[in-house]
Amino acid sequence: MIDPLKQIRFEDMKTLATGAAILGTGGGGDPYRGRLIAELAIAEHGPIRVVQPRELADDDLVVPMWNIGAPVIGIERIEKGDEGVRALRALEEFLGQKAVALSPVEIGGSNSTMPLRVASMTGLPVVDCDGMGRAYPEVQMITPTLFGIPASPAVLTDTAGNAILLQTVDNLQMERIARAVCVQLGGRSAMAGYPMSGRQIKRAMIPGTLSLAFHLGRALEEAQTGQDDPIDAILKVTRGFRLFSGKIVDVNRRLEKGWARGYFDVENQGKTVRVDFQNEFLIARELGRGGRVLCAAPDLIMSVDSHTGEPITTEMLRYGYRVTLLGMPCDPRWRTPEGIALGGAGYFGYEEAYVPVETLVKWLIANG
Repeated sequence: MIDPLKQIRFEDMKTLATGAAILGTGGGGDPYRGRLIAELAIAEHGPIRVVQPRELADDDLVVPMWNIGAPVIGIERIEKGDEGVRALRALEEFLGQKAVALSPVEIGGSNSTMPLRVASMTGLPVVDCDGMGRAYPEVQMITPTLFGIPASPAVLTDTAGNAILLQTVDNLQMERIARAVCVQLGGRSAMAGYPMSGRQIKRAMIPGTLSLAFHLGRALEEAQTGQDDPIDAILKVTRGFRLFSGKIVDVNRRLEKGWARGYFDVENQGKTVRVDFQNEFLIARELGRGGRVLCAAPDLIMSVDSHTGEPITTEMLRYGYRVTLLGMPCDPRWRTPEGIALGGAGYFGYEEAYVPVETLVKWLIANG
């Protein structure tokens, strides 16, 4: 059992950001920039208290926070620094209630660290949970949607000082409208939404994911220091599987409607595996041999450096990198019919029926 985090200090951020980037399935924003920004906040305002969902009172207001937009823009565009706090305050003002705690909306890249920066700047604790157990490209793809919890009201802010409050009829409309607003705000915005009570957090969010990210990052660091196999260390914590290793021989990446879309090909000994992405990695398939699927959303596809185990996110993909593709089972809620419909590869237009990654790996082992 993973020990829960109690606080996040300056010296914890690199470890936490690395683990979150691995779990982020390629997306969630640049982990390095996200980590640096959170470190600056902690250096100025102090460590962040972490609370478990069970510690919340049922009527506590918890505000999930994240960045919306294409990850690559988060590298190229410098933030002012107060976007998240302004989004939080605008949402509180509209609700007429102060937040008791914050939470990540997803585990991945800078979207795990963005609410940590706001927590440090405001003195609020952060809840050890998130709404995905990974990263997803669209606003409605969060476990609270499966429980009928609305994303509304939500606020987007930008570096220029704009704050846009949205109320939509459902969570899919929130995604569509927020994405269009984000594009007009420059392709990257801070966002606060899905305001929930403590009761709803306990029921609808995935607990322990900040702790999981931290312990995953620490296991990787210990393996690197002790000259153990870093990939084995990752797999031990995640209970995941090796899917394929090789060299990246092609990267096709474009910005489209506020997302980074495309694919990358990994080749080894005459075999090629293609991974499609929309901010996050969605499906890994062999080219040829009938396009056999190795892993597909909602299960996690992770790309790491074959030698160091360090995560390689969507915006970091480059020709010549030696990578290992890993697969990890998703949270059981994503494996329900409703979860597969909301976050499975079929939602993104793929025809292949969802098969759990552990079943696919067993077939791969048995059939070579």
